[in-house]
Amino acid sequence: MNASVEKTYPECLSSLSAVGEAIEKEIAEITIGKRRRKIISVFAKNGLGMFIKDVMAKKLIGKRKLSQHESEYLRKIGKRLRLAFEELGPTFIKLGQVLVTRQDLLPEPITLELEKLLDKVPPIEFSKIQYIIEKELPDGVNTFEWIDEEPLGSASLAQVYKAKLKGGPTVALKVVRPTVEKMFQTDIIVIKKMASWLQKRLPPELQAALDFRELVQDYYSSAMDELDMMEEARKMREMKKKYGKKSEYVTVPEVYEATKNVLIMEYIDGWLIKDFPVDFFTFEERVKIMIDLVHHYVQTMLDGHYHADAHGSNIMINKHTKKAVIIDWGMTGRIDSIMAQILMRVIMHIQLNQAEDAAEVFMELMTPTIYTDVVKMKDELRTLVLNYVSAHQGSSRYNYGRLVLEAISIGIKNYCKVPNGLALWAKGFSATEGTARWICPEISYGQVVEAYEIPILKSILSKRFNFRANASLLAESSEMVATFPRRFNKVMEILADNKLRLNMQIQPDPVIRNILNQIANRLALALVTFAIIVASGFIISSIPNGTFLWMSKETIANVGLTASIILVIFLLWRLFRTRKHRSLF
Repeated sequence: MNASVEKTYPECLSSLSAVGEAIEKEIAEITIGKRRRKIISVFAKNGLGMFIKDVMAKKLIGKRKLSQHESEYLRKIGKRLRLAFEELGPTFIKLGQVLVTRQDLLPEPITLELEKLLDKVPPIEFSKIQYIIEKELPDGVNTFEWIDEEPLGSASLAQVYKAKLKGGPTVALKVVRPTVEKMFQTDIIVIKKMASWLQKRLPPELQAALDFRELVQDYYSSAMDELDMMEEARKMREMKKKYGKKSEYVTVPEVYEATKNVLIMEYIDGWLIKDFPVDFFTFEERVKIMIDLVHHYVQTMLDGHYHADAHGSNIMINKHTKKAVIIDWGMTGRIDSIMAQILMRVIMHIQLNQAEDAAEVFMELMTPTIYTDVVKMKDELRTLVLNYVSAHQGSSRYNYGRLVLEAISIGIKNYCKVPNGLALWAKGFSATEGTARWICPEISYGQVVEAYEIPILKSILSKRFNFRANASLLAESSEMVATFPRRFNKVMEILADNKLRLNMQIQPDPVIRNILNQIANRLALALVTFAIIVASGFIISSIPNGTFLWMSKETIANVGLTASIILVIFLLWRLFRTRKHRSLF
């Protein structure tokens, strides 16, 4: 119900002070020790203690073709993981949503279960929301004529309310939950330790290609941006200013005011895009909305900043203007112009059925390591494109996001380094693809992208041949041309005097260096064990009677034998432990 500010907020702020003290107490109780115990307890309760060991031992990570038994096994694990994440709260719910985008790493049955993660939680007391508003906004509660105490939405990070500005329009009021930031900052310490533990247990080939610690750091940075309402407001204003006039049927909500924990934006009176009445639009209107939505996403992606979660629950239909409104700009992705151009070139080659060229372009996205078989990988990418085109030939139902995820899986399987933002882009592209088809299933998404190729090419060429973009290249080229004669003459003089020297310094791969260190340590331990046995025998044989250093021959023999046995057991245990970990994949 709508509650007036005067009725909702007591004139005396003592009650709000008490609420503030309660919030501060809750925040103070969130400690690393308590959260670590909670995480271990929840994982153990859901039977996840053996999760990593079982999945890795059966070599199921990254495996694309699964038997029915393996799929069912992984689905059960995914369900337990989902329940654990929901119980552990916002940090792990968001972590699960990020893991969903990494279908190249996790088997499909697990990601399908994680997609069911419920980000709808019971709302906190309205008095806590009142306290945050009073603390954040200059005029506090007096900013509003009324606020509806029943939230429009209650997620793990924030709650959204319907309100009316004094002398202004009806707005949507988004307020961050008070304990969320402390929870993230505490949980991330535990998650980073878990990532380091996992990283050490990867085989050398995957250690070279994957860095779990870097993935966690990217996740944390993205989560902190999502918690900052000023950052979300900046993104919305930027998108509205840049693309508001270009799109006739797609728009972004107006932002009225924002602080770190409060966002006041335009209220959209309408439906989610998956719930609008069938007869609300004509066929022509649905086609125009779909085209505008596809063009908006492709153009923002080419410009390097796009909505990474444009699924049906984050796009609304305004019942008054009939426009599609993209909401919830917390999760966005960034992609550099070079990668964006490569992805567009892949799409164009696929549409022309140029599998060889598409495979070549895919190779540009990934960095081979010393373990990568480039020829084998290129052949697998070519086969992927050929199978993909053959399976969709004539239907024009290209799912480019899914194709990119499959290509990433091939890259990781062949021990290539893959840019972290690539999987997020693929997931975002797939979400937009699904939403566009929801609006207008009669029109092919691939055909809409294909029809947009001329603007795409113009964008690519304008960036490639733009004077400002190439200014540094021109400056470096002029420097090279100016100094080339002098440098060439110097090289010729050195050659003429037979003074040419090549200084080479080999930098071993960190993974290989680590393996060599382990071999050296174990060899040294084996030699020490052997030396103890030999020394014990030598001492015993050199003193036929009597004692040595106040010890009898029997004592010396027992001490040497015991030390040797302990060292041998320790050495065998280390060898067994390492071999076990390396065989996990």
